[in-house]
Amino acid sequence: MTLTTPNLAETLPAIEADVLVCGGGVAGTVAAVAAARQGARTVLMERYGFLGGNATAGAVAQFNSWQTAAGRRVVAGLAQEVVERLRGYGGAGEHHSFVMSTGHRMDRVEYAPELLKLVLDDLVREAGVQPLLHATLLDVQREGRRIASARVLTKGGPRTVRPQVLIDTSGDMDAMKHASATFLELGDGEALQPATMMFRFGPIDFARLDALSSEEKEAIARRGFEQGELARAALHLARDPFSDDGWFNISRLGIDATDPMALGRAEIEGRRQAWRAAAFLQRALPGCERGRLLNFGTQVGIRETRRVAGDHVLTAEELLRPEPFADAIAAGAYPIDIHPAAGGGLTYRALGEEHAYRIPLRSLIPRGLDNALVAGRGISATHEALAAVRVMTICMAMGQAAGTAAAMAVRADGGADLRAIDVQALRRQLLGDGACLA
Repeated sequence: MTLTTPNLAETLPAIEADVLVCGGGVAGTVAAVAAARQGARTVLMERYGFLGGNATAGAVAQFNSWQTAAGRRVVAGLAQEVVERLRGYGGAGEHHSFVMSTGHRMDRVEYAPELLKLVLDDLVREAGVQPLLHATLLDVQREGRRIASARVLTKGGPRTVRPQVLIDTSGDMDAMKHASATFLELGDGEALQPATMMFRFGPIDFARLDALSSEEKEAIARRGFEQGELARAALHLARDPFSDDGWFNISRLGIDATDPMALGRAEIEGRRQAWRAAAFLQRALPGCERGRLLNFGTQVGIRETRRVAGDHVLTAEELLRPEPFADAIAAGAYPIDIHPAAGGGLTYRALGEEHAYRIPLRSLIPRGLDNALVAGRGISATHEALAAVRVMTICMAMGQAAGTAAAMAVRADGGADLRAIDVQALRRQLLGDGACLA
């Protein structure tokens, strides 16, 4: 007698949704909340049992670049609400500017990654988003220019989700890959930006550490790199709001994170780099003598993998002009910051004091698909342009725009064609919801 296993995806009812968001990082969570607040039935799929992506699992621990060098705010809206809610939990520091160990000036808000999980839980629950956690995308069914459904592997078996609009915020653009979307290639001489294993180290005497000049920190970092104890010549960290610990961002892992074998090797190598770096900090960095390595990030933080080919490919030249896009749906002022896959330095193109740039809706719409959007680090941008717009503050701004646009498309024509939405009405809605567009 032959036993057969039933196909659970066929026996369980499909989940009907107006909007399916694939990937629960900060871009995806904000997209889902924005769509649900506009009345869309929204499902948010995430592989972990918590939301936040690089912000929580990757333990990046700081939201960078809210303003121009002169202090004009360019990111607000739902991203700012995330920070305000973090402060309600006591989990975020004050917005401030600082000089990195590499000598570059930056503004940021430091936060506690564990409390960010609570904030994102609150947001999705209050908005009525249906979270689908511990879920992995299996495949996407496409009918011509439309995405018809997605199969998701859950703890209860495979489930089918039938959305009117799909938003891919997976970072690696996994849904778009399954949908056979077109992707942009790296140019001559370009390589994927490396990954980083964040690690928590403490206690730190911040008074002693902060008393060091940027030149002194740069010299210590250079010595650590030249001695083979640091993977890159940097001592960049974000302070934990609750303690005298810091989250360090000083490893370097040159991989294609869509390669499962390479990704596994990088996780192991990242922990090894973090251990060596922690020993160096304890021995060589004033204020760190009593510290020790306390935690690794749950996963390596990924800067770049796939970039979708959209209706418009955002370029570095357009950011540097800046181009006044009529369909701008987000703004930013983070510089072009390219970490090479090998070596200790980075390429850093700072912007002018009042310089900010815009991101067009067309860079969020994949070519050849009518009911799909992307947001986060996989948007339609060149390698150099992505080096500016990939940071989490800007990704949240893009997520808010994508979720709002998806809900508007569902209301207008059942999500039949995202290119048919009233872009100026979308911009008015985003401005009304507190977003910055210029």
